[in-house]
Amino acid sequence: MADLRVSLAAVGAAVLLSEAARRAAARLLPGVYWRCALEAAATFQLCSCTHELKLLSGAVPLGLPLGLTLTYVMTVVHLATFRGATCSPYAALESVCRGASGVGAAAVIIACQFAAGVAAQYFAVSIWSLGLSDLHVRHQRFGFRCFDPLGGTLLEAAAVELGCAFAVQAAAMHAHKLDEKLRLHFVAAVITALVYTGGGVSGAIFNPVLAFSVQFPCSGHTYLEYGFVYWLGPGLGMASCILLFEKLLPFLSGENAVRPEIQKKKTQ
Repeated sequence: MADLRVSLAAVGAAVLLSEAARRAAARLLPGVYWRCALEAAATFQLCSCTHELKLLSGAVPLGLPLGLTLTYVMTVVHLATFRGATCSPYAALESVCRGASGVGAAAVIIACQFAAGVAAQYFAVSIWSLGLSDLHVRHQRFGFRCFDPLGGTLLEAAAVELGCAFAVQAAAMHAHKLDEKLRLHFVAAVITALVYTGGGVSGAIFNPVLAFSVQFPCSGHTYLEYGFVYWLGPGLGMASCILLFEKLLPFLSGENAVRPEIQKKKTQ
């Protein structure tokens, strides 16, 4: 339990540090700079917490109830504190395709996300280097190395990442149909279920930046192979979900394919 307490403290420190950065940026940075800082802080928080929880779950037998509870609670914390940040390059590219953002702005946001992912790696190592728990000490003895995160073939892992990204995108696109108080918990429940279902095959990352920070440094596969699983898989999953719900199904049913929020703006 000592390892668990220290890991939770490390996760709490990452969340508090990220929240402090968000509040400082809100006061000091205007416009597009605030947006970039928001994405960087949220991505740093997501990656830092995942580094610690991945280490904890891989070395300490948490049990299914506690493991799922931690996943759900941390997902709720992330969604509640991100303030609209997506932490995903594909979301930035989607905004470009929809005409909501320029290519330059999206490129800057993506660069900030990847920079935050790298910063999270250094933050995690700095925490582990303190040797605050036996878990951290053991990890330090192995040179902070991580090993093959895939529990299946490359195709199986890519298929899992594709399916996870599809499901999360579908949940995000339809969450507006629920009561506002339930939306966050609905998405968190979907993500928790996906982690439980696909975690043993690919880790259920379904986020290119998170995978770059947490999975790519691990031994067992090349960067190209990890890119196939964690970049191509989620990209295809997200794109296929959007095409299905906004193009194919409306075309087959003869309905308007305009998204609800866009339709609302047009009627105002």
